[in-house]
Amino acid sequence: MKVEKALPLAPLSTPVKARKDRRQENRQERLRLILVEPLKKFDPRVQIKNPVMFVVWIGTLVTAALTLDPQLFGPSNATSLYNGVVTFILFITVWFANLAEAMAEGRGKAKAASLRQTTTQLNATRLLAGGRTEVVSAASLRKDDLIRVSRNELIPMDGEVVEGAAYVDESMITGESAPVIKESGSDVNSSVTGGTKVISDSLVILVTATPGNTFLDRMISLVEGAKRQKTPNEIALTVLLSVLTLIFVIVVTAIAPVASYLHAQINVADLVALIVALIPTTIGALLSAIGIAGIDRTLRFNMLAMSGKAVEAAGDVNTLLLDKTGTITIGNRQATELLPVKGVTRQELQQAAYLASLFDSTPEGKSTTAFAKAQGIFEESRLEEAVGMDFSAQTRMSGSDLADGRVVRKGAVDSLVSYVQDSYGSEIPADLERIALGVSQQGATPLAVAIDGRILGIIKLSDVLKPGIRERAAQLRAMGIRTVMITGDNPTTASVIAAQAGLDDFVAQATPEDKLKLIRREQAAGHLVAMTGDGTNDAPALAQADVGLAMYTGTMPAKEAANIIDLDSDPTKLLDLVTIGKRMLITRGALTTFSIANDVAKYFAILPALFMVALPGLAALNLMHLATPQSAILSALIFNALVIPALIPLALRGVNFMPKSAETMFYRNLLVYGVGGLIAPFVGIKLIDLCLVPFL
Repeated sequence: MKVEKALPLAPLSTPVKARKDRRQENRQERLRLILVEPLKKFDPRVQIKNPVMFVVWIGTLVTAALTLDPQLFGPSNATSLYNGVVTFILFITVWFANLAEAMAEGRGKAKAASLRQTTTQLNATRLLAGGRTEVVSAASLRKDDLIRVSRNELIPMDGEVVEGAAYVDESMITGESAPVIKESGSDVNSSVTGGTKVISDSLVILVTATPGNTFLDRMISLVEGAKRQKTPNEIALTVLLSVLTLIFVIVVTAIAPVASYLHAQINVADLVALIVALIPTTIGALLSAIGIAGIDRTLRFNMLAMSGKAVEAAGDVNTLLLDKTGTITIGNRQATELLPVKGVTRQELQQAAYLASLFDSTPEGKSTTAFAKAQGIFEESRLEEAVGMDFSAQTRMSGSDLADGRVVRKGAVDSLVSYVQDSYGSEIPADLERIALGVSQQGATPLAVAIDGRILGIIKLSDVLKPGIRERAAQLRAMGIRTVMITGDNPTTASVIAAQAGLDDFVAQATPEDKLKLIRREQAAGHLVAMTGDGTNDAPALAQADVGLAMYTGTMPAKEAANIIDLDSDPTKLLDLVTIGKRMLITRGALTTFSIANDVAKYFAILPALFMVALPGLAALNLMHLATPQSAILSALIFNALVIPALIPLALRGVNFMPKSAETMFYRNLLVYGVGGLIAPFVGIKLIDLCLVPFL
């Protein structure tokens, strides 16, 4: 009898099992986040950092003691059950505040764990004198050590490439799967980060950090929020809330002798409830979560904020400095038109432009070659024997020395004019200046072309604006932010590009010193300034700016000088950063307004309840028509506790931001969150009171 072979079920079920395991791990992580992390934060050393919630925490201990002995602080008509219910509500209030902070912190911990895995048990090949090497642990490396990292090895420490060129996989930091080339002598591609992987060739690296102080170490601590420092505005608001809390504690404490004078019986638990209901517990519970969420929001945009202060400053920025290339324009200028001078045919200019660009490795040179080919050029023999002159910043020209003796050059108009006059004594075509000026006035860049000292015409290189840049500039202007373009172009070209992009101002032919002077001038006028940069020469300006956004692919000095690093190396992130900062500030202001408005409404719930028996005239203030003093107090406390988890999603997500002026946003939030915060307690407390009446 033929026996059927069993199907290999195990391999087929493995993905299913893996998915179940991941779901189980996610459930366990959620339970830990909801149950364990908030419980850890009941530590008094943690609670005292938040003065508002610390008062609630102390109140919980007091009512817990009264639950065990209702007569602990003197005669009282409150039962242990009533005191126990108050204790439970206060405990839940502190729990929800801890939960808000734990949820904000929990977002980054998974990423931090994956980053930390890359830093464990790494070895390094250290170079010694005399050409000798030794294998050591990454932890033993020190600044200025030389190490060699070969193909398929992890880079053990931050550093600068001093020898070699190789592709490096940085996906564990940037999320970008495409490797990037790292080479010595480059201003923007020589910096490497510990934990990234060399996938071709090998590199000799000069270590620029020590263990515990690497870029990855800072990234992990910032992602986890373990070393998060409060921003100036957050500190100021915390002080204000602490003062308000202290005032309410003093006022409520003074109520006890007043009640005794009026022969009104007030329980200590009721006084504790009154304090908790009147102090700004809502914003006190959510304030830390709002700050952590602001930093986390930058991380989800793949930006690493070195401090919450930088994110907050982005929301208050008055002046935005934007590089033209890569930020306002796509980056690589494209050849779009050939303009011959009088007496030269278009075909002659096409041929010369093609020959002059053969050895130009810049994007503009390649664009000119492709454009000439697309237009149709004459066949040229013996090009393989030509000698090329690549473009350089010194000559601002490129070209070819052909085998037949002709010399073809292409470059900036002023450079080429000087070249043909000095080398050949040639006359300059009468219409050259007019053509070049016309190109510049259109916002394009003119390049002149010459053969054997005879200028043939102009190549028009056009900058292509990034999609939506004009709309973004209009939004920033509506928010009261001044945009300034920084470019090395001539003033005529710069003015046209700035006008096309809808920017407020521009600085042409800018040097690093010019950027630094501009930032200082703006700051002297009382403005906050933000800018981007990636090179070593940008480091002084990045350090001077209130918000300095450095590209991750930039040099180590640029990254160390900046307070925010863009892991995608996209200069346009500066515009997103302003929006993130505005959103954090608006969220904090909106929830503060809501919290204070809530407290005002709760006065009408608890104060009449406490004194209605002794002072029947206060019944007129019982606008909610609550059933009994006990139900009024419990309803206010329950509402006070429930409003915290209800607002956690808003605190983490942020209030919707609209590109409008600060004054417009202020009045809008005052209406929505001020009036809304005033009305919500009247509705919520009354509904809770109706639910409690059957049980009292």
